[in-house]
Amino acid sequence: MDQIQLIGEKNGSKWLALVDQNGIPLSIVIEGANRHDSRLLDGALEVRVKPPEQTECNLCLDAGFVGKSEVVEGYGFVPHIRGRGEEKRELEKNPEFRAKRWVVEALHSWLKRFRKLCPRYEKTVESFRALLTLAMGMIIFNKVIDVYP
Repeated sequence: MDQIQLIGEKNGSKWLALVDQNGIPLSIVIEGANRHDSRLLDGALEVRVKPPEQTECNLCLDAGFVGKSEVVEGYGFVPHIRGRGEEKRELEKNPEFRAKRWVVEALHSWLKRFRKLCPRYEKTVESFRALLTLAMGMIIFNKVIDVYP
């Protein structure tokens, strides 16, 4: 029996998370690893809680989302799309500067510490989404409630 080798395709999955300024996850979208992050943006913004009309909510994105400003504005956010080099130059000028994207990268690090999630052993998307939701619930619990007095 011949095996077909696929060239240029990735196996696995990726997730795109939306977090608030304190690192609390608001929504997460799961997709195949061969999809670009910018295609997941609509899904992440649709599931989240809508901001009040009076307040201005900023959405910080990396350079992979260049050209998605109209999509972000359509959901009521003010887009801040910056590359990693821009934040590095700003940090050299202003030592008190803190990159806002680091909050999201910290969430990804916390999620990858759950050994059941990375590498992905679950075959169905529903069970993987349930495990991600449970992990995010545990992260929220640890951030909101002081477990260790």
